[in-house]
Amino acid sequence: MTTPTRPHNTNAILSLVFGVAAWFMLPVVGAIAAVVCGHIARREIRESSGAFIGDDMAIAGMILGYLQLAMSLLLLLLIVLLFGGLAAFLGFAAAQA
Repeated sequence: MTTPTRPHNTNAILSLVFGVAAWFMLPVVGAIAAVVCGHIARREIRESSGAFIGDDMAIAGMILGYLQLAMSLLLLLLIVLLFGGLAAFLGFAAAQA
């Protein structure tokens, strides 16, 4: 006798797909979609009383999304500091001349 399998939650699959896509094709948009879909999927799985599976995929997608968002923010901060420091240096050099 075979046991019936429970279906995977669609939002959990989407979260994982967007989380992977965030690292290769869609840095910010994919990361935001992965995080949003992951949270929605976890809520739907929790409220389904065992009708759906895929909590691990939702968590993996959320982790990939949050890591990509953190890396994007760090890169943005580095760019702002680099160009802000460069502008300050050029302004200081121009004032000295």
